[in-house]
Amino acid sequence: MAEVRTSRASPEEYDPQVVEAEARGCWDAQESFRASEDPSREKFYCLGMFPYPSGELHMGHVRCYTLTDVIGRYQRLLGKNVMQPMGWDAFGLPAENAAIERGVAPAEWTRQNIDHMRAQLKRLGLGIDWSREFATCDPGYYHWEQWMFTRLFRKGLAYRKNAIVNWDPVDQTVLANEQVEQGRGWRSGALVERREMPQWFLKITDYAEQLLECLDELPGWPEKVKTMQRNWIGRSEGVVIRFDVKGRDQHLDVFTTRPDTLLGATYVAIAPEHPLANELAPRNKALGEFVEQCKQVKAAEAELATVEKLGMETELRALHPITGVELPIWIANFVLMEYGAGAVMSVPAHDQRDWEFARKYSIPIVQVIEPGAPQPGADSNPDIACDIGTAAYVEYGRLLNSGEFSGLTSAQAFDAIADWLSERGRGGRQRQYRLRDWGVSRQRYWGCPIPIIYCDACGAVPVPDEDLPVILPTDVAFQGVHSPLTTMDSFLKVDCPECGGKARRETDTFDTFVESAWYYARFACPDSNKPMVDDRVNFWTPVDHYTGGIEHAILHLLYARFFHKLMRDEGLVRSDEPFKGLLMLGMVLKDGAKMSKSEGNVVDPQPLLDRYGADALRLAMMFAAPPDQTVEWSDSQVEGMSRYLRRLWTLVMSHVRDRDIPAGPLFAEPSYRTEERAAKRKGLGAKANLLRRSVGRNSPGRRISGQELAGDEVEAIDVDALDDAQRGLRRKTHQTIARARDDYGRRIHFNTVVSSVIELTNAVSRFDDNRANGRAVVREALETIVIVLSPIAPHICHRLWRELGHASMLVDERFPVVDDVALARDKVKLVVQVNGKLRGHIEVSVDADEESVKRTALSNANVQRFIQDKALRKAVVVPGRLVNLVVS
Repeated sequence: MAEVRTSRASPEEYDPQVVEAEARGCWDAQESFRASEDPSREKFYCLGMFPYPSGELHMGHVRCYTLTDVIGRYQRLLGKNVMQPMGWDAFGLPAENAAIERGVAPAEWTRQNIDHMRAQLKRLGLGIDWSREFATCDPGYYHWEQWMFTRLFRKGLAYRKNAIVNWDPVDQTVLANEQVEQGRGWRSGALVERREMPQWFLKITDYAEQLLECLDELPGWPEKVKTMQRNWIGRSEGVVIRFDVKGRDQHLDVFTTRPDTLLGATYVAIAPEHPLANELAPRNKALGEFVEQCKQVKAAEAELATVEKLGMETELRALHPITGVELPIWIANFVLMEYGAGAVMSVPAHDQRDWEFARKYSIPIVQVIEPGAPQPGADSNPDIACDIGTAAYVEYGRLLNSGEFSGLTSAQAFDAIADWLSERGRGGRQRQYRLRDWGVSRQRYWGCPIPIIYCDACGAVPVPDEDLPVILPTDVAFQGVHSPLTTMDSFLKVDCPECGGKARRETDTFDTFVESAWYYARFACPDSNKPMVDDRVNFWTPVDHYTGGIEHAILHLLYARFFHKLMRDEGLVRSDEPFKGLLMLGMVLKDGAKMSKSEGNVVDPQPLLDRYGADALRLAMMFAAPPDQTVEWSDSQVEGMSRYLRRLWTLVMSHVRDRDIPAGPLFAEPSYRTEERAAKRKGLGAKANLLRRSVGRNSPGRRISGQELAGDEVEAIDVDALDDAQRGLRRKTHQTIARARDDYGRRIHFNTVVSSVIELTNAVSRFDDNRANGRAVVREALETIVIVLSPIAPHICHRLWRELGHASMLVDERFPVVDDVALARDKVKLVVQVNGKLRGHIEVSVDADEESVKRTALSNANVQRFIQDKALRKAVVVPGRLVNLVVS
């Protein structure tokens, strides 16, 4: 490409809009961020959780995608082959509701929003490979989602059954428990109803053990997130116990992790949706009203500890499996049908919830555990009082009032009672999980159609491969919130693929969590015509670094891990896990509250971009707090960073002007790329790969110095001739490099990168030395500032690198390495204390002996003020740190 030179800018000419547009144009022209499968370089797949196209960026987007970009740009400077794609999580209720409100089709509204948000993201200067972009509402994407579902259906991993669900009567769809807040729909605010209706499920429970065990293979994940997933999966070792129902050929299966308390059971509780409750309700008006009342109240497992415990006794009795004693069967609002078999044995003396319920309804409380034996796996028993008159005793201990099992420890009784039940066919050991199968169907229009056809003769039939994708009609008109698919004959009516008879399509659509469960894999090969992915997915996955909000720590990440294992078992990917490294972000607050439209405190980044530019906004966001911490946002932070960038611009331009260094070309390929392409044209692949591996002047093992920057006009640093001030600035430069490498790579704390670069900038501003070595160490410091800051403020650094005389683009350079010689010190600064209080500082040679250190401390002018007319009793020297003078 021909070189294009621009006129020299003066220090007053920094215009972020011009500088940033120029940098973006250069990156685009050079296709700087277009990734390819190059096995000669270590790959690095860097991904931020893709956004929902709501129409406008907010500061949460700015934080997430800037952080991701900083990580990707730093890894690129280390010489890695970085891929950073972007797409759109485009299906879902918000688009549908917005379309209904505005009288426009969801597809049109979504596409307009994508166009606008793409332009905003480009303004941020993100190093994204836009050639890989797609939206989940593209038929070319959800085609393969449907294809995968048909495979899962044939394997029995996808199935349809009636289930108790949370129904939003306004949004007219099923909600997950996590989408219900204080009994109301998270979007509509309507009171949620509990309904039984047919739903499609994926058998994630078949993978529960794998999902649990593989967490130990993720050292790059925060422990907090792994703990949340372990708790959500919730593996329990326990016993299933059979309680026969008196007078019926029926029984209730109850799972418990505390079989040692079985002899203390005084009642059995069943869920309001249990078949026995549904049978009894029509015969008993009060009971029927109570069951209906329970169905109107959302009761997720997480809320059971706080809701008021309500129940009603039935006419039925359960028989205790050991004693044969009749126990009343209650319908209780704290029992969930979707957990276990919808029945629990209640032991009031040793479970606080059961104790509260028993006290409320005057049910007997029988103690069967007393202190006196250690908890399983512990050496001693905690000294906890046991008074079941005031609270349940929930610790392990020794059995009493338990017949032949009395006197056993809880651990011994677990095995003895499990064996006793198993031998008599009344129960046995079992491992259970809190995790339940994933409900994937939603009763709304704007989603991926579920590829199932219903035939009266053949039942549920998967759509054949040759008829995929089942395309969602986009030219639709809404009547209220009901899905238009349910009345659209052109979509609904179809022939059965098996018998040819009249049939109808499924009108439910997939939960949007399905689309987001595998998009990362499609980014590796977005143009593939093979099912789902091709072999490029195994080059790029697993994702090396994944960034997103902590609110996605459980469901999205769990579903993505599950889907990856499904793809693995289908032979599509070779790895077990989708994400190696994970960064969960803290929230962005405004005036102490989370930014949200409902609060009216959302900060639009566009005015800040227009006034200060992207680099100032990026710097401010990265400086505000470490990534995993909450950010209290203030626009003044951007103004402050804008002032710093102008100061940096002036500092570099002044240095360049004084040295009269010609600017580098606006567009210029690094020489290695020109040679590499020539080698490839000649079929010299090995030479091309070698050239690519040797990219950049500042490759590991080499330091930035003046001799190679801007040709013969810049002197090299004569290390042996450096004076103390020059050596001090050079030390500061390499301390900054060392800290930045640690902050970018290990700690992922970019606020400290910014602060250390500002400190180095201040040091350069104070340094006044126009001698050859002085100019050389200043140049080294300025180039260090520019390249170290470039992942965070890439536009201005791109320009300043060129102004410093470089022909190649900064994105093609290598991150500087630390020169250990530069870090070495001839002198060390010590604190001087008098009787333990700070009284001064001294500087001594690093090899000074103890006596000379004492003499220097005693001669310090400020120290003299505090030891006059006093006797020196002792002088304690801590090498490299302090001197403490003890006087009286």
